[in-house]
Amino acid sequence: MTDSITITPRRNLNADVTVPGSKSCTARALVMAALAPGATVLMAPAGCDDTDRLVSGLNALGAPTEIDGGMIAVDGQPFAPPKEPLVLGNSGTAMRFLTAACATMNGSAVLDGDARMRERPIGDLLEALRDWGVRADSDTGCPPVRVTSTGRFGGKTRVRGGASSQYLTGLLIAAPRATEDVTIEIDGELVSKPYIDLTLAMMSERGVSASHDAYRTFHVTADQVYEPGTYAIEADASGASYFFAAAAVAGGRVRVLNLAGSSIQGDAQFPKVLEEMGCTVTEGTDWIEVTGNGALRGLDIDLNAMPDMAQTLAVTALFAEGSTTIRNVANLRIKECDRISATAAELQKLGAHVEEREDGLTITPGPLQGAAIDTYNDHRMAMSFALAGLRVPGVAINDPGCVSKTFPDFFDRFGRLA
Repeated sequence: MTDSITITPRRNLNADVTVPGSKSCTARALVMAALAPGATVLMAPAGCDDTDRLVSGLNALGAPTEIDGGMIAVDGQPFAPPKEPLVLGNSGTAMRFLTAACATMNGSAVLDGDARMRERPIGDLLEALRDWGVRADSDTGCPPVRVTSTGRFGGKTRVRGGASSQYLTGLLIAAPRATEDVTIEIDGELVSKPYIDLTLAMMSERGVSASHDAYRTFHVTADQVYEPGTYAIEADASGASYFFAAAAVAGGRVRVLNLAGSSIQGDAQFPKVLEEMGCTVTEGTDWIEVTGNGALRGLDIDLNAMPDMAQTLAVTALFAEGSTTIRNVANLRIKECDRISATAAELQKLGAHVEEREDGLTITPGPLQGAAIDTYNDHRMAMSFALAGLRVPGVAINDPGCVSKTFPDFFDRFGRLA
């Protein structure tokens, strides 16, 4: 893909679209399949860099995993010490899930990533693993990390509620294979609860149980076995958000197929945010449709349950009447980039007034202008800011290829909106 792509303005959309399989569901399903005894097939998984990183990591850990067209086959095997460090790029999902899963292994593994990954904290997860009796070390509190285990682990541990929900998810996925019953206590308020609900639902679907006390304490019985089998992956609700928001920004209707409001993905609730801004939302058994009338109103919202929607909403807010405030998403500062600062900087290029806070943003629309948008090697920056180009001539997205992390053909699909 070119070094930049200029978005063609469009109004009054009338489109039915499909999006790839859920990255969040695919990542969880891959690790669960690797921990299950025997063959699992994942249908319609996410085809993206994060999936590729997990597949390479599982292969290196001795669980043969193969991408074959529109499915992934996994031969679940006990993890074995890899011969070389696992190099996971900037995939925080792969880093956190595989670091936790290495507790099940008898031996040592080193997990590393790119320059940005070496700046992303992982100390909370390492400390939790040490409570389980696993040796988990890092010189800097960030990758690279070394995990050494005998395969025997479990007991009580703690996780800060304000840290990434992926730490808790990684621990929960590994916990059924523990050799001692697991209790995970949450210190403070748990962020991103829908992602934990997603994890627990997928664990249950595969025959293992976990319980919690109002998200304060989680309990998982040891020596449970994930059931291998064939599992379908839902369409990606996060990827769908850009198309829903396109209807809000450009007006008209956009229907996303193979996704329902009953989805176990928390981001499937994003259309309700657009509804609060003035859009109309309708649903079928396997689709969600958003219709925009060109009149949006700002809102004040806590997005802790949907932090990945913050950038999408921030760009949509450029076209609303009044200010929009996004709160309680401080964990966005340790994502692929500092998403709060990066979003503020690029919104200001377009002409918005932005107040940046530690945990969010307030966006006040102003006279808008075209600009070259820097994406910070962050797929969600690229996809979110493409929305601005539907209404503002001259919006160019730099490094559009960064969308390969989760949605490689995003700009092809986005360009077909009409």
